[in-house]
Amino acid sequence: MKTQYYLLFLLLFSCMQQQGEQASDIFPKDGQWIDLSYEFSPETLYWPAEPQGFHMDTISEGITEGGYYYSAFSFCAPEHGGTHLDAPIHFAEGQKSVEELTLEELTGSAVVVDVSQKAMQDRDYLISKEDIEGWEEENGKLPEDIILLIRTGYGQYYPNAKQYFGTELKGEEGVANLHFPGLGGDAAAWLAKERKIKAVGIDTPSIDYGQSKDFRAHQELMKKNIPAFENVANLDQLPTKGIYVVALPMKIKGGSGAPLRIIARVPVEQ
Repeated sequence: MKTQYYLLFLLLFSCMQQQGEQASDIFPKDGQWIDLSYEFSPETLYWPAEPQGFHMDTISEGITEGGYYYSAFSFCAPEHGGTHLDAPIHFAEGQKSVEELTLEELTGSAVVVDVSQKAMQDRDYLISKEDIEGWEEENGKLPEDIILLIRTGYGQYYPNAKQYFGTELKGEEGVANLHFPGLGGDAAAWLAKERKIKAVGIDTPSIDYGQSKDFRAHQELMKKNIPAFENVANLDQLPTKGIYVVALPMKIKGGSGAPLRIIARVPVEQ
């Protein structure tokens, strides 16, 4: 009996050691955290058609009758604005809403595909299958269950609406004048069919480009239950690979989207 317990102990110890080594490979102990989220405030950018943006009211602020300081606020904001998540139900009926996305789907290894050299020359640039295949030629095939982050370079303009959106106009006129890069519909369909990805994030207001009328990139990804992260910050601070992302939205039941706090763990340069 003692021998059996001893063998069981060795087996458990070996499994724990292997798990620790695997976690160390994915989640470098000597890494640093990079915040990929913009703060929410009256400056937060929302789609031009949204009737209102972020609004915060003061419920209480100051010294109480008891002699101690106390503050409390309430806020109101649309689901889609600032750094936020698009749940699959946003463009695919019957697919997952915000609270139905699992932690496994919102966390994991990530890579950055940098198309900024092309996108900065064309505000209506469509990221293509060839762009992603070009990345794969240099870095190898996209790993399975990867979070794909696309850097267009337009994050440098946030929160300047004219430079970031391509227009300061509001309402339908503003929507008609949106000009920023996005993921092409064919590329999105190829990713959803030929590559096993967890999510797509981008440093623009939408994974579809500004002039899109059918939002095909959204449709192709979300009918496969692939969520999107939009208005992602600081992608210029990330390496191409070796990234671990945690993207946790406000857990809104039935939500088509939600404010997102997204962070990345990256290795420290030696």
